[in-house]
Amino acid sequence: MIPTKNGGQEFDFCLKAIYSQKNVGPLEVIVVDSGSTDETLDIANRYPVRLEQIPPEEFHHARTRNFAASLAAGEFLVCLSQDAIPASDDWLAAMISSFEEPSVGAVYGRHLPKTGCSLERQHTLDTIYGSERIVKEPSSREQLGYRYYHFSDANSAIRRKVWQVTRFPDELKFFEDVGIAKKILDGGWKIVYEPRASVYHSHHHTTLALFKRYFDIGFAFERLGIWSDQTRSSMLRDLWRLLWKKLRHVDTNGNGHSLGTSIQDDLVKSAGLFLGINERFLPVALKRHLSGYRLFD
Repeated sequence: MIPTKNGGQEFDFCLKAIYSQKNVGPLEVIVVDSGSTDETLDIANRYPVRLEQIPPEEFHHARTRNFAASLAAGEFLVCLSQDAIPASDDWLAAMISSFEEPSVGAVYGRHLPKTGCSLERQHTLDTIYGSERIVKEPSSREQLGYRYYHFSDANSAIRRKVWQVTRFPDELKFFEDVGIAKKILDGGWKIVYEPRASVYHSHHHTTLALFKRYFDIGFAFERLGIWSDQTRSSMLRDLWRLLWKKLRHVDTNGNGHSLGTSIQDDLVKSAGLFLGINERFLPVALKRHLSGYRLFD
């Protein structure tokens, strides 16, 4: 399932990589486009995909994915972003292999930085998407902290019968993946992080965009009941690890400017997260300016 809008050449790379997968059965690829004006539709029509089109104003991160899932016939619903490019020809086989364990409800894979990715994004992706396979279940919650509910529908798969019970939360404008992950884990299913199922997927965020993004993350953590002393301590732990890694990076590469920019971004993210968690104390007019997803309009 791939939601699209003006995906451009990266969407072509994405589909080419999907149809190059080995050791998997027949594929059913569903593309839901919400008003592309570039070559995205032409690219989709070059491949044997099922193409559905919806008006731009009908796109919704949760509802559109639920719509795509309702069209699928397979046992496993694989979710991918239009700009997430599978890094190998066994990406899908690695993703699906974890479902051999009946208690696994969902799987998500690694995000690798694209060429030219900022130092902030490189280190953030390396922290959240490491090289170690992780099985998320109640016994791992304390150890994982804020990463326990982390899940990315930019590169993931969900067991169909699990999606039918949980669905992506229609009430969420964004972070629908964290919302469904919470439902899956709270429902007694396991979620597996499988680093072998890797994609190239990263974005460039300005400092202001990072602030707004983390303000919305803080808001989501609070509203979903994810924020706790455990969450806070695990975030602080990873923040110190990131800082140490960046200091080692500048020792190796001598790029003090990149380090300074990256540390500045980390401080801005922390401020945004803190304000988002405590948004109930802020006036609505201010929150409208702080939210990147226009949550208070």
